[in-house]
Amino acid sequence: MTDSQRHTSPSSAARLILLCSVCVVAACGLVYELVAGAVSSYILGDAVTQFSLVIGVFLCAMGIGSYTAKFIQKRLLEIFIELEIWIGLIGGCSSMLMFAISAFADGLFPVFFYTLCATLGLGIGIEIPLIIRLLQQYAGEMSDALSHVLALDYIGSLAGSLLFPFVALPYLGLSRASVVFGIMNLGVAAVGIGLLGKSRRRPIIARLALATVILLVTFFFSTRLVGFLEDLLYQDSIIYTETTPYQRIVLTRWRDDIRLYLNGHIQFSSIDEVRYHESLVIPAMEAAAPARDVLILGGGDGMAAREVLKYPSVEHITVVDIDPAITQLGQYRAELVALNANALNSSKVTILNIDGMRFLEEYQEFFDVILIDLPDPNTETLSKLYSVSFYTLCARRLRPNGVFVTQATSPFFAREAYWCIVNTIAATSEEENPTTSVFPIPYHVNVPSFGEWGFVMAGKRRIAHNKLAVSVNTRFLTFEKLHAMFAFGSDIVLSPEAVGVNRLEHPILYTYYIEGWNRFNE
Repeated sequence: MTDSQRHTSPSSAARLILLCSVCVVAACGLVYELVAGAVSSYILGDAVTQFSLVIGVFLCAMGIGSYTAKFIQKRLLEIFIELEIWIGLIGGCSSMLMFAISAFADGLFPVFFYTLCATLGLGIGIEIPLIIRLLQQYAGEMSDALSHVLALDYIGSLAGSLLFPFVALPYLGLSRASVVFGIMNLGVAAVGIGLLGKSRRRPIIARLALATVILLVTFFFSTRLVGFLEDLLYQDSIIYTETTPYQRIVLTRWRDDIRLYLNGHIQFSSIDEVRYHESLVIPAMEAAAPARDVLILGGGDGMAAREVLKYPSVEHITVVDIDPAITQLGQYRAELVALNANALNSSKVTILNIDGMRFLEEYQEFFDVILIDLPDPNTETLSKLYSVSFYTLCARRLRPNGVFVTQATSPFFAREAYWCIVNTIAATSEEENPTTSVFPIPYHVNVPSFGEWGFVMAGKRRIAHNKLAVSVNTRFLTFEKLHAMFAFGSDIVLSPEAVGVNRLEHPILYTYYIEGWNRFNE
């Protein structure tokens, strides 16, 4: 037996170390995939497409890595340790690198991003074959080593899938989560170094120490670095950021202008948000007057609730927003509390942090008005909240004279998407079921921060919009403006036959939306 073989021959302790390493590297590898998918969804949008591509690129690269591993014939343990150092360093810094490229070289981001995914996937693919071959040196049968490694690999993947959404993301955030799991890869390398002969440890220890220092520095300065990089992405000064399991929240300020962004998309500007929220709320409240019970789906910033509370007939408002971080901002963040007139802390308001569709399915309350203030259908997941199924549920929760209204993106920039929403709401009446039949009325208003913006109101009975009034104090909406909103110019009108209906099984709205906005963003 050579000196090299003596140093690398596994003992029982070494066997245990290698098996435990399988769990750790599996968890780390899965988390790097999830981080990549989350960051790319935040920067590029369309979570379904981004996660699909990330998984595909990772798996393909892992397959190539597994094949490549067969060409590694010597110094298996040393190569495995070196591999863990590099995976830990690249994976640990991956989120910061992605943010940096998006800030400084946005046009190169897709190329860099998928190259990064392929590089990590290649390294992760090499890990398991190397561990199996190291275990074979003392495990006896190939089947024993293989079955043990595969079992622990699946267990580690499960651990990673649980740790990321429930521990890492809520408590560490995206940037620090990748760093922590990178340090875990370095921990595997550190333990592996103990299995090497002393003569081979020194250069690897130096590289491990350098990688550890880089990751620790990244961890401690990640919040400041992300803040600096996001400042480059946004026009105004960032005053608040948070990454939740649902989205990336950014609040900015320039002089008196407060802006809220979710996943990089503007939700309101305090300069003109009153145009949007008065247009969303007042027509429906007037059409259903006197409204006592109001449901707001979305609207966690509290602006829609502010408008509803202007009506003395209102007895109760239920605000349903899936992300508690948004409603907490609306309740406690001074800038938002000032904008929403402390509406979310009113005794008339109840806040529920659950999915809007789930609320409509599980809760049995009925409402006079339902206000749907949700993000645009810029992902296939969000498009379900603009489907026939969703609007049918809304119609079932309305009282006989009830009205619901939804924001419906821009009839100018995304004309097909807007009229698809109108068609979809009309489709709830196809079965001529009185519990779901509604009569949609489209209207629009100019909001400078957004451009020309559309809404669709629908009632259990036909709404005489020409008889609507403005019975509360407003800062924007007048009697004349209210009635002007229902008139459309020829350049934004589209016949119902020109677009389809958005359904859960065929989310065509998402395609209309992306194609429409891309025409103006290219």
